[in-house]
Amino acid sequence: MRKKYIVGFPVLGNYYIPIYNFLNNIVDKELVEVLMPNKITDETIVNGAKVSPDFVCVPFKYNMGNYIEAIEKGANVLIQAGGGCRYGYYFELQEQILKDMGNDFIFISFLEEEGLNIKKLYNKLKILNPNLRFSEFCYQGGLAVSTVKIMDDFETYMRNNYNLQINENEFDKIEEEMLNDILKINTLSKLVKFKNKYVKKLKQVNLRKINNDDIKIGIVGELFTSMEPFSSFFIEKELLNYKCIVKRYTTVTYLILQKGFAKKKVMKKASGYIDYHFGADGPETIAHTLELIDKNYDGIIHIKPFGCSPEINAMPILQKISREKNIPIMYLTFDEQTTSTGIKTRIEAFYDMLKMKKDQNYANIKEEKVYE
Repeated sequence: MRKKYIVGFPVLGNYYIPIYNFLNNIVDKELVEVLMPNKITDETIVNGAKVSPDFVCVPFKYNMGNYIEAIEKGANVLIQAGGGCRYGYYFELQEQILKDMGNDFIFISFLEEEGLNIKKLYNKLKILNPNLRFSEFCYQGGLAVSTVKIMDDFETYMRNNYNLQINENEFDKIEEEMLNDILKINTLSKLVKFKNKYVKKLKQVNLRKINNDDIKIGIVGELFTSMEPFSSFFIEKELLNYKCIVKRYTTVTYLILQKGFAKKKVMKKASGYIDYHFGADGPETIAHTLELIDKNYDGIIHIKPFGCSPEINAMPILQKISREKNIPIMYLTFDEQTTSTGIKTRIEAFYDMLKMKKDQNYANIKEEKVYE
């Protein structure tokens, strides 16, 4: 029997899993089916770009492709959970475009103009379960946030140590098992067991120490391209293939739990280059770049979607930092015209340049010691 409501939502990295869990745990399953979204493909961006304004940023187009795919699978309720810049206001335009295409659906945004309003969101989602208690809604919301926090902690640990594992692919196997297990979590007690299980598994992975030959690269920039690997052509995996040590700051945990509290710290760190917060993640890009330099990273990659104003504003400042601190920074912009071949070629060239620079520095140090 067809459900009264079929719910679809966009993909952002692996975060679609806790969002799916949250929705599936609060709806009336007699009335509602929550669709597991498809992973993003080339077809997703092609379909989204066809119906999107030319100069809107890429996350808009990916979301539109996801919505179209959900509607094709029967969705009549669409969810928008994102925010942070113009991205948080896109749902109004997305809704209008999709309805102009002849689609009939209900659009629910998790955010209000002032940000997340728990009471308003609860009232919106009651359409999916008229008997939903506020206490249960808050419990499942807290469970989803806690799941995201644990996911981010584990994935950050694996990313930071991926090329330090002595036995290859151990982290890959753990991550695959972990993502399957997350789908089974619907109580805090199960989440605690999940956390304990994977803390133990991760500690059992033997790691070598970082040595002077390791190339360390930090990734800074816009949130969507940082967290959705398909949108940046799996740049982290590409760097890991070169045996680099890779660090990225942006996660959902950082955005919803830490960013607000870190604002003063960010502005203080970037104070030599900016006097005010110019929006979205731009100041964080500056501050994190300076932090990576302090940690002796060899190079930095700045990523953004085409048309991202805050990151465009950050780029001249990054260029100044690059000159003053003698740190190589590569700038990558992504849209539907970007090709994986072009990105891979630039990454290879950037890696080769960093390797030559590091080798030359060691050669100079050895030469200086000979003449001491």
